[in-house]
Amino acid sequence: MSPALSAAIVMAVSVFVMLAMGVPISISIGGSSVLAMLLILPFDGAMITSAQRMFTGVNSFSLLAIPFFVLAGNIMNNGGIAIRLINCAKVFSGRLPGSLAQTNVVANMLFGAVSGSGVAAAAAIGGTMTPLEEKEGYAKDFIAAINIASAPTGMLIPPSNTLIVYSTVAGSVSISALFMAGYLPGILWGIGCMILVAFMAKKRGYVSAQKYTPKEVLALFLDAIPSLLLIVIVIGGILGGIFTATEGSAIAVVYSLILSFIYRSLKLSDLPKLLLESAKTTAIVIFMIGVSSIMSWVMSFTQIPSIIANGLLSFTNNPTVILLIMNVILLVVGTFMDPTPAVLIFTPIFLPICMSFGMHPVHFGVMMVMNLCIGTITPPVGPILFTGCKVGSISIEGVFKTLLPFFVVTIAALLLVTYLPVFSMLIPNALGLIK
Repeated sequence: MSPALSAAIVMAVSVFVMLAMGVPISISIGGSSVLAMLLILPFDGAMITSAQRMFTGVNSFSLLAIPFFVLAGNIMNNGGIAIRLINCAKVFSGRLPGSLAQTNVVANMLFGAVSGSGVAAAAAIGGTMTPLEEKEGYAKDFIAAINIASAPTGMLIPPSNTLIVYSTVAGSVSISALFMAGYLPGILWGIGCMILVAFMAKKRGYVSAQKYTPKEVLALFLDAIPSLLLIVIVIGGILGGIFTATEGSAIAVVYSLILSFIYRSLKLSDLPKLLLESAKTTAIVIFMIGVSSIMSWVMSFTQIPSIIANGLLSFTNNPTVILLIMNVILLVVGTFMDPTPAVLIFTPIFLPICMSFGMHPVHFGVMMVMNLCIGTITPPVGPILFTGCKVGSISIEGVFKTLLPFFVVTIAALLLVTYLPVFSMLIPNALGLIK
């Protein structure tokens, strides 16, 4: 057995053993990668190469957008922006069956569009909507399931930290194109949830007791305009070439900070806590990127992507079947692995295969992220699932049965995005972002 093959086997086995032992995923990835590297390089060379790969992996201007978007999301979560987006969502969903539940879905989409975080959306919107829905007589399992199922739209609708990570790993893939490609899939996900909510609300007899006059609707919408302008400023500035995604993320922080102070929902004394929380979240993501870069080097050296690609292509050369297999793998992976390491590990493996039969990297990126979004609401890891259950004061067992129909809807949306490129490519093509 060649040293390269031995290293590949050792890395694969050790990472799963460590995960089974409860070792944090970042340590599992880094430790198994270094262990494999020791089989193909001398000790000094392995240590130096590992350090170099970690530095190279995080030495990217694009990745600077992540800490700023994380901080912007935390500011919005605490700065009175969420409640205004919820009030704005009522304008769109006030007359639909189960209107408060529909408001939850729309508000999650809007909050995702300004924060880029599904977990933040589940916490901020869910924390505000849950007492209102309980007051209207909605059951806890219904409330939590809707909040959990719709929160991942924030990972697709730009800005999206996961798409930024994919852009870095995939090479010369435009962040602007990826951002625009995420709109229709995110909206499709949200609309699917809203249709299902309408059926479930009618079945359970949930009818909103609150009516809004045209004057009240106008007032709610006008009050939300400053918050909604963040989308126009950041995304419009990126598309217009006024600033990069990284610069746009810094502008998002400044704008959300000013807005929060104007709303008097944030004090200067709150900033150290927000900065610390953002630093912790960023450190986890950046460290994950660093150790995953070591694994990527080992995979490249041992030709693991080529081996997997040849195995898939020898099994079938039908793109439809290959994409179905990839979706199944990514759905399974997403149940126990966070989106960031999954993107870092599987992009170098699957992207070349997809490109070999003409799939555009932007289309593949959206498909991959959408798969992993489903994983965030699926046990055993599911960060949005755990956040939604905590906010809704309900156990996973208590909400999972109600959540099952939403999995059917989201997987149906995933298949549409996978096999109909128009959902991800229409807007980037229309804006001339695809070359």
